[in-house]
Amino acid sequence: MRECPACGASNGPTDDFCGNCGSYLGWSGTPTPPTPPAAPLAPAAPAADPPAEAAAPRPAAPSPPTEPPPTEPPRASALPLPSPPLPSLPPPDSPQPVRPAKAVAPRPVVRPVPVDDDAAGTPCPSCGTPNPPDRRFCRRCATPLTPTTAPPPLPWWRTIWPLRRRTRAGSGRTTRFLVVLAVVLALCAGGLLLLPAGRNLIEDTRDKLGKSKQVTPVRVEASAEVPGQPAGNATDGLSNRYWGAPGPGASITYTFAEPFRLVAVIVTNGASTSPEDYAREGRALRIDLEVTASDGRRSVKQLTLIDKPGPQTFPTGISDVTSIRLTLEAPAGLDGDRHLALAELEFFQRS
Repeated sequence: MRECPACGASNGPTDDFCGNCGSYLGWSGTPTPPTPPAAPLAPAAPAADPPAEAAAPRPAAPSPPTEPPPTEPPRASALPLPSPPLPSLPPPDSPQPVRPAKAVAPRPVVRPVPVDDDAAGTPCPSCGTPNPPDRRFCRRCATPLTPTTAPPPLPWWRTIWPLRRRTRAGSGRTTRFLVVLAVVLALCAGGLLLLPAGRNLIEDTRDKLGKSKQVTPVRVEASAEVPGQPAGNATDGLSNRYWGAPGPGASITYTFAEPFRLVAVIVTNGASTSPEDYAREGRALRIDLEVTASDGRRSVKQLTLIDKPGPQTFPTGISDVTSIRLTLEAPAGLDGDRHLALAELEFFQRS
């Protein structure tokens, strides 16, 4: 058995790759024994001497004497130059010096592995080598034998939030973009349509949380008044003096110097705050409040009064007010020679 150097799993003696982690097993085996050197060749046998002949050899004939050719004195230019001495070469059988080579790691060699047909399983999808059913990697090329399947794409409604979620191909990226765009357009359209309502809500909240102060008109005009009870009595700050109107339908108009935010109106009905003097004259149980803004816009509100003495407060919440007209309606206690009485009107703005 061969043990994997990476995970320690046991593998067959002929497996090249680990069946558990796919690591190469060639580095974990025993090294190959070196090849023994070749035996030296035996020296050649000496040649046999030729057989001796029985007859004696004939003597060689003497050559005639020759005279040496006449020599000439050597010329200076014809003298040969001395050649440099040649280096002595070592004998061919002696060892030669060599330059050391760079170490190179041995490359793994893929060897065909014999497989038992009885234990063979599904062939490798890469090289076609059959592998046992319990292996996870091919023992020849280490290709995974049990590839994991890709998870299915997320539905588009799960990719909308959070916006930074990573989406895969086919997860409805286009649908997600269209839904987000539709929501943004709807919010913009709603903001444009509901802008006045939202602004009024903010202003009403500021009116309730903030403080208010009384504002005084610069001019007062009445459509009708009883002699001795002018319209100015309704804003003089005294509750025992009143503006007297001959009957229902009479109106009084207040003009202000600068536009302001009308937070509330306090109405003191009747001739006085005293219970005895309150029922002495008639009272208007409804007042129509018409407010004109600086841009000419008009707002109308109905103030329903309780038939009792004392101040009564009515929140209004109208911006850019420049003038206010009040019309007396729904009279009570108006019999005989009585007339309608309005003791005091107070206007408050946001400070």
